[in-house]
Amino acid sequence: MRRRIASLPPWTLAVAAMLSIQFANALSVGVLREVGPAGTAWLRMCFGAAFLWMIARPQFSSISRKDLPALLILGVATGFMTTFFLGAVQRIDLGTAVAIEFLGPLAVAGIMSKNRAALLWPGLALCGVVLLTEPWAGKIDLAGVGLALLSGVCWGLYNVYTQRVGDRFSGISGLSLTIPIAAIATAPVGLPQVIHGNLLWWVLLAAAGIALITPVIAFGLEMLALRRMNHTAFGTLLSIEPAFGVLMGLLVLGQSPAALQLLGIAIVVTAGAAAQRGGARADPQGPEEIIEHPIPENPTQERG
Repeated sequence: MRRRIASLPPWTLAVAAMLSIQFANALSVGVLREVGPAGTAWLRMCFGAAFLWMIARPQFSSISRKDLPALLILGVATGFMTTFFLGAVQRIDLGTAVAIEFLGPLAVAGIMSKNRAALLWPGLALCGVVLLTEPWAGKIDLAGVGLALLSGVCWGLYNVYTQRVGDRFSGISGLSLTIPIAAIATAPVGLPQVIHGNLLWWVLLAAAGIALITPVIAFGLEMLALRRMNHTAFGTLLSIEPAFGVLMGLLVLGQSPAALQLLGIAIVVTAGAAAQRGGARADPQGPEEIIEHPIPENPTQERG
C-alpha cells in the first residue's frame, strides 16, 4: 500500500492532502467551541503523535545533530500553524482564513522562485484578501486576520522544513518525530484551555478522528509530495487551497461567501498560480540515504 501511494503522481498527493486538511479544519469548529482553538490544536497533535507512534516506531538513534534544527523548527511551526489558524477560524470564515494564511507560503514561493517577477504576485493576492475581508464595510475582525497571518508565517516555515525533513526521513518517520514536538510546544497554551473547557467524551472522540485525518494522513501525503516537487510547483498547487477552504466552509459549516468575496478568492488563487513556474523535483537523495521505517506487509510481523 505504501509503495502504491508513493507511485501516484505528486500533484494528486498534494490535492488529497489539501482537501483533507480543510475538511479537518471544518470539523474542528465544533470541538473548538468546547475546548478553545489552542485546546483543539493540542488535542489534535497529541492524538496525532499517539497514532504515528503506533504506526511507526521512531528510531531516535538515527537522528544526527544536524537533523535537530529542522525537526524542532518543523515541529514548532506545525503546532502553532494549527493553533493560530483555528483561532482565526473561530473569528472569521474558513475560506477567508485560508486565503489570508496563504499569503505566507505564497511569499515564500515567490522569494525562492528564480523568476523575480513572482515577488509581485503576493501584492495581487493581498488585493484579493482585501475584497474578502471588506474593511470598508466595517466587517473586518483584526484579531482573526492577525491570527491567520501568524498562521501563514508558520505555514511558510512548514513548507520549507517539511521538504528538508522529508529529504532526510520517510513521511511517516519524519512526522513521528515532529508531531510530538508540536504537541509539547503547544502544551503551554493548549492544555489550560482543555482543563478549563468542556471536555466531553465526544470531544475526545472527535479530536481523535480529526487527528487521524490531520496530521496523520494529510501531513504524510504532503511530505511525500514535497519530496518529489520543488517549492514553485508545490506552491502552484497550494494556490487552490483557499478555494477548498471556501468549499468546505460551504459544505460542512454552511458559510456562503458573497459575490465580492468569491472574486477575492479567485484573485488569490490566480495570484498563487501565476507566482510560480516549475515542474517535478528530482529526489535529492537516493532511497538508500533516507531513513525509512516501513509498515510490514504482514500485520503480525514484528517491527524492527
